[in-house]
Amino acid sequence: MTGMSVSRLDATRQQALSVSLATGAYAISFGALSVAAGLDIWQTMALSLLVFSGGSQFAFVGVLGAGGTAAAAVATSTFLGLRNGFYGVGLAPVLRPMRGLRRVWASQVTIDESTAVALAQPPEDVEARRAGFWWTGVGVFVAWNAVTVVGALLGSRIGDPAQWGLDAAAAAAFLGLLWPRLASRPAQAVAAASAVVALLLTPVLPSGLPILAAALVAVIAGWPAPEDVEAVPE
Repeated sequence: MTGMSVSRLDATRQQALSVSLATGAYAISFGALSVAAGLDIWQTMALSLLVFSGGSQFAFVGVLGAGGTAAAAVATSTFLGLRNGFYGVGLAPVLRPMRGLRRVWASQVTIDESTAVALAQPPEDVEARRAGFWWTGVGVFVAWNAVTVVGALLGSRIGDPAQWGLDAAAAAAFLGLLWPRLASRPAQAVAAASAVVALLLTPVLPSGLPILAAALVAVIAGWPAPEDVEAVPE
């Protein structure tokens, strides 16, 4: 292994550590909000261990905290979590071949952060990309679950989370995920249209459903036109 490769791997690990610590800090808000929404500490910990998708978790407790039904909370959380499955397409060349428990573990830590750090490395350096994925995925998993416990314990003692500004954590988390993806004008137009739909439907639909309706705007906008489908070679 060359000195340049070692240096690049070290830089990748440092980047992964920084992302893990920064992302893990969000979990204190999630833990507190989850308890405030009516879940106990064990349920909160289970969400972080099994769901392990910050946006989906915030959506779940956000819908419950706003008075929405469990079905609406699950639907909203699941819809947002589908994006992680699409990340596997871009990561497949990096992570192959994998089998058994390693493959299961890879699917669990395929999240926004692990994908971003992996694909930020030079395309020709598969080793650096693989290191970025695993170090970030495992790092965020450990930090997120550890800090979730702290947030849940604090949440049962601090009272109304709105007094501490934690009620805005879900919106801040969504904005943080969304903002880097709004570089192009089409993306900005879709985001604006989705926001308008959500605002118009919020007074008339149960909590959680306006988010699903807004997401459909993006689905419709990204749906290929018939001529585009016909142009795709078989």
